[in-house]
Amino acid sequence: MREESAAPTPVILGIDDLRALPWTTRIARNSGEGIELLQEHRDSFIDELWLDHDLGGDDSILPVVTLMEEAAFNGRPFQIGTVFVHSANPIGAETVVRSLTRWDYQVRRATA
Repeated sequence: MREESAAPTPVILGIDDLRALPWTTRIARNSGEGIELLQEHRDSFIDELWLDHDLGGDDSILPVVTLMEEAAFNGRPFQIGTVFVHSANPIGAETVVRSLTRWDYQVRRATA
């Protein structure tokens, strides 16, 4: 009798300063932690990436977006199924959506 192998656990990462995002497998609370989290998964597939624009104080998701843009510019974009942007800041969220869509990331607005 052969045992069926279990499906791999999806990798769902979140970068948000306040929300719990209980469906994520890992969460970062600021842009610096977000960059580290993406770098840890540099050579693996990320099923979902959840991004909040405003990360408390003067911090925002823009350093993470810049990292993703530079990776795509250099011909080595992060391998992400879908990027979900869930921000209460509509202008900031739209900036993230436009920036990442330009580099062929699959991006959707969402509520969290």
